[in-house]
Amino acid sequence: MSTNMTCGLYPGLFLLLLCLLHDSEETCPSMCLCISDTASCSSGGLSRLPLSLPSFFVTLDLSHNHLSWLGPGSFQRMPRLENLRLAHNQISTVSHDAFRNASGLRHLDLSSNKLRMIEQHYFQGLWRLEELLLFNNRIAQVEAGTLNGLSSLKKAYFSFNQITHFPFFSIQDHSHPFLTMLDLSSNRMSHLPWEDMKTLPGLVQRGLYLHNNSLICDCSMYSVFWHWNLRGYDSLRDFTDELTCFIYGEPRAAIRFLRYNRFFHNCTVEKAVLQPVTVLLSNVLVSEGERVRLDCQTSLNSTDLSFTWFSHSKGYITQSSINDTLISLFPNGTLEIEETKVNDSGLYVCTAVDIKQALNATREVNVTVLLPAAESFNTGYTTLLGCVVTLVLISMYLFLTPCRCNGCKQSNPAVIPIATCDPSTLSSVFSCTTRDQSKIHTNKHVVFTEPMMMEEGTEWTSES
Repeated sequence: MSTNMTCGLYPGLFLLLLCLLHDSEETCPSMCLCISDTASCSSGGLSRLPLSLPSFFVTLDLSHNHLSWLGPGSFQRMPRLENLRLAHNQISTVSHDAFRNASGLRHLDLSSNKLRMIEQHYFQGLWRLEELLLFNNRIAQVEAGTLNGLSSLKKAYFSFNQITHFPFFSIQDHSHPFLTMLDLSSNRMSHLPWEDMKTLPGLVQRGLYLHNNSLICDCSMYSVFWHWNLRGYDSLRDFTDELTCFIYGEPRAAIRFLRYNRFFHNCTVEKAVLQPVTVLLSNVLVSEGERVRLDCQTSLNSTDLSFTWFSHSKGYITQSSINDTLISLFPNGTLEIEETKVNDSGLYVCTAVDIKQALNATREVNVTVLLPAAESFNTGYTTLLGCVVTLVLISMYLFLTPCRCNGCKQSNPAVIPIATCDPSTLSSVFSCTTRDQSKIHTNKHVVFTEPMMMEEGTEWTSES
């Protein structure tokens, strides 16, 4: 009896689920492990794709096999596929329509294969793809239309290849609005197309990794990294020592140009760095809790300026780095602090940069945040009053103390016995007993430091 007939004979929900599970087990290839919506065929010795792959799988792992190519419609029976791992294979070719009917892919890993060229048809139809891994291949060329249509792409990894040129011009705000990571490190690029790179979206520039390439030292190359370094991009800060260039193209004359920049002293951008135009120092006094605005008016008259503020208390402040809702940076460079605090005091330096003319100028503002006037007066008044009271008490002690001389005779006070108290009824730190007051005065001690010994030899102790 077939499985479907068996299911028909037992219409119960439990048996129906059991039948569906049985069907899924039958369609899972013998060399794979299938759990829920995931199939792992890793290290299965596969030289070609399995023929019977369930259509409901979301994740498919085919890494560490011997696949050499992806034919047309390789995954057309898997419309729900979102994660495809093909790393550590022998793939050198991806045919047309290899990902037909797999437009739901979000993660594609083709790293550690033998791809030599990325053609523009490789990823057609993958408009939902968010992460593309192509590192550690043999890629020497990336065609101009390769990333066209990948409108959801967030991260692309091309590192550890042999790429000499990359189509930066194909990446624009409208075509890749979510791209924040483009890793082109450890390749063979010698020149960077500055005009194309200036048009890259800001998020792409911030997440562009170019260390460990074969860059030739020149002013245009240095200009790219100088402006990015000015903005404090992590891609430069985290790999400063790996950013090198070759003087006159000689590999043996490599320098770390962000640490040792003497070679670029004759570049226009470097002159702007060494001789900045500094506006006269301004001083701003503000009370704590008030709003303050710091302008960035400099000698630069261009309308296409970028602004960066720096202070020791807040670090670098740019449009993209502001996380504090009380701080705003306006397009004209004005910095606004909504509610100032005492620790906001200090020197604020604004750097205005004209990228086209490679010029910069700075504006320095010294901010002092004071406590509110009323609070300052109350504090001083309280201190003065305390001093006056202290002086009065000292004077009373000195001039009003009874004299202690031979001519002064004092009568002995009557001995008043102290009644014995019940510790169970009184709350006290001392144990209670009947003693002569005169004897108590002759045995003065600090209560919590030394115990008091009485004439009977009993010890006064503090209760716990």
